[in-house]
Amino acid sequence: MPAKSDEALAEERQAAAWETVLSVEGLKKSIRGKLIIHDVSFDVRKGEIFGFLGPNGSGKTTTIRMLVDLIKPTSGVVRICGHDVQRDPEEALRHVGCIVENPEVYTYLTGWENLEQFARMQRGIDGERILEVVRVVGLEQRIHDKVKTYSLGMRQRLGIAQALLGRPQLLILDEPTNGLDPKGIKELREFVRMLADQGLSLFISSHLLSEIQLMCDRVAIINKGRVLAVGTVDELVNQAGSYVVWQFDRPEDGRRLLAADSLVHFVGEDEHRIDESLLASMKSPVITKLPAERIPRLVEKAVKSGIGVQYVQRVAPTLEELFLKMTEGESIG
Repeated sequence: MPAKSDEALAEERQAAAWETVLSVEGLKKSIRGKLIIHDVSFDVRKGEIFGFLGPNGSGKTTTIRMLVDLIKPTSGVVRICGHDVQRDPEEALRHVGCIVENPEVYTYLTGWENLEQFARMQRGIDGERILEVVRVVGLEQRIHDKVKTYSLGMRQRLGIAQALLGRPQLLILDEPTNGLDPKGIKELREFVRMLADQGLSLFISSHLLSEIQLMCDRVAIINKGRVLAVGTVDELVNQAGSYVVWQFDRPEDGRRLLAADSLVHFVGEDEHRIDESLLASMKSPVITKLPAERIPRLVEKAVKSGIGVQYVQRVAPTLEELFLKMTEGESIG
């Protein structure tokens, strides 16, 4: 088999780099001698929705500002589509669209006029491209109305249209659901998934655990400037372990049967965060933690003892519970 040319190897390296759209390695930031971002590392892959989750003041926005060269890191490397943001910012940031905090728009202009203003700041953006992004964000019916008549959700969409003008590979959204009503949040979630399905990578910071859990493929959890965990939502949730909820026709006998097994741990009412609607319809539910492989054996043992098992189900914890566990109970929001 003939050896690959240097040019072919370079093309392969570039293709691999593009699969990882954003790479962050050992990012640190000190202000007046105090380290506020501690050795942050993660990557964002092509076509995925990556959540950056943490409470207000955890370092999310500071990190984002370093990603897009608004502030300089004390140390560490940020690469976008293989380009070092510090060494080659113009080429790196050519691949990024970003909304940090609230989208900046001129409310006295129409949506279209706003996009024209931003298009003048970039090369190769014509009316056809503006119309294309207007269609992508679903503003065709209102794009020629003044922005002051827009709802908050429509302004958010206009901001995203602005960020998409330059055909980025990566879209960064900082707290995009702030101020949106439930309908607006649901629409944003569906819109973000549509963009990812088209191959765009999205980096979304938020303090809303439930939205990150519904919206994102993978998550980094940050607190006090440190990344505590990175993984898929399912991987992170499974780290906290599942609950097993039981209902017996003879609750006290069922509890005694479970207590005889040394691997069964009982969970008190104030220790779990299981959806109350699940428990409301149950009479005397027993909540436990135990290895999943023990469940069939315990069910069999109960039946042999004449104890009816009316209900048994594994219930996964929420991302919120994992966060609270990692931060020793510190609240989020």
